[in-house]
Amino acid sequence: MSITLEEASKLSNDVLLIGVIETIIKESPILQELPFIQIVGNGLTYNQENTLPTVGWYHVGEEWQESAPTFTKVTAELKVVGGDADVDNFLKATRSNLQDLEAAVIELKAKALRHEFEKVFLNGDHTADADQFDGLHTLLAGTDQEVTSGTNGATLSFASLDKLIDKVLGGKPDMLLMSRRSRRKLQSLVRASGTMLETRPGKYLEQIQMYNGIPIAISDWVKDDYVVGSSSVCSAIFAFQMGEGAACGLSSPEMLQVERIGSLETKDASRTRVKWYVSLALFSSVKAAVLTGVTD
Repeated sequence: MSITLEEASKLSNDVLLIGVIETIIKESPILQELPFIQIVGNGLTYNQENTLPTVGWYHVGEEWQESAPTFTKVTAELKVVGGDADVDNFLKATRSNLQDLEAAVIELKAKALRHEFEKVFLNGDHTADADQFDGLHTLLAGTDQEVTSGTNGATLSFASLDKLIDKVLGGKPDMLLMSRRSRRKLQSLVRASGTMLETRPGKYLEQIQMYNGIPIAISDWVKDDYVVGSSSVCSAIFAFQMGEGAACGLSSPEMLQVERIGSLETKDASRTRVKWYVSLALFSSVKAAVLTGVTD
């Protein structure tokens, strides 16, 4: 059974841990919605669905033909992401009347962890860095689930965006994830057509823009300098469903952890470690797609 970080935080009595989780999910559209499967061990081997089975029409007495989906066996290993937050004891003692210095430092470390997770969720490549898991761009680019704007890139169009959405089978995508530059272009396309992007309120009272009923999410880790053909100024737009049969996070049973290391021997400071054993699984290749070659 999968669980979101927000729901996991409700099961904890650690005020500091709850604060860290709230910090990262409020600023991350991915972590607000992405469910996680808690696994025991260092990885998960699963059959990735490639094609759906077919059915047919038969007359009475006709021999029926069996049709099965096709799968690829994939192993997703948990990776370790985190960092240490050191707080000088003198500063903590002399400045705590202004603010909780320790909480402020740990909050900054939590934001850094959120940035690193989003970056690898999108662009991780374990062949370039064995300590990372493969991100969506690595999993989708160069497959049948890639839609290209052009051989050397091209500006965003409604046609290419609709083609991207149609690549995701078994229902609409749960999210369209793009860079700020691509969102600005989409807004200009919509305004030029005489309409506006529809909106709905989010979990934290923010306004979420929608395209064709699909939430638009912005990540600063969707790069605007992917290389496509002769162009090195291309962006990408990701469309995907989330859940145990689609794109889903993997985590150790403890989920995100905040560990108090305590006083340090070599300096007058105390240390807190923020860490996460985490990975990404794409259970069905047809439930995610990427539009590449989006130029400005």
